[in-house]
Amino acid sequence: MTKIITISREFGSGGRQIGHMLAEKLGIPFYDKELIKMAADDIDIEEHIFEMYDQAFMDKHETVHDILTYTYEVPMSDQIFMAQSRVIHRLAQHGPCVIVGRCADMVLKDEQCLNLYFYANVKKRVQRLLALDGLPEENAKKVEQKVREVDQKRKDYYQYYTGNEWGKPKNYHLCLDSLKAGMDACVAAVTAYMAYLG
Repeated sequence: MTKIITISREFGSGGRQIGHMLAEKLGIPFYDKELIKMAADDIDIEEHIFEMYDQAFMDKHETVHDILTYTYEVPMSDQIFMAQSRVIHRLAQHGPCVIVGRCADMVLKDEQCLNLYFYANVKKRVQRLLALDGLPEENAKKVEQKVREVDQKRKDYYQYYTGNEWGKPKNYHLCLDSLKAGMDACVAAVTAYMAYLG
């Protein structure tokens, strides 16, 4: 079996949920937000501070150059990425698992991984998010704006830390429209693909 499954996904595509479903089906660990706590522990800072600096990059589309540590003079956002990368490497050494986001596909580029990318039509993603949050249709425009903003932030983050283009098919082993056939179909497609790989 492929040792590690990494998941990149457009916002609202359900990639995280598919990753969780895959982990359950395969009986392997699933990591998403857990990486934040592990990485915060790794550099010995409180989790909420770690999240604040991590989000600062996503919000500003750039590193937080004005906040440097006195010891290394490395931007905190870069230290956070390095800490997350170390955690991802450790998890990969412990055995098969599913890792969502955090550029795990490129962090583990020298490991035996199956790199997945989930995408979907923007309107379908908006409808999914409205349904998940129980929001009325009049919120659609606001939700669509959020979808586009988060996608752009993920693209910028990926580009900055990997030098590669987020969402480009050649960077992944399998790209699936998660809302066209549904999440169960995506899980079935991925497991069939893995069975073929052996």
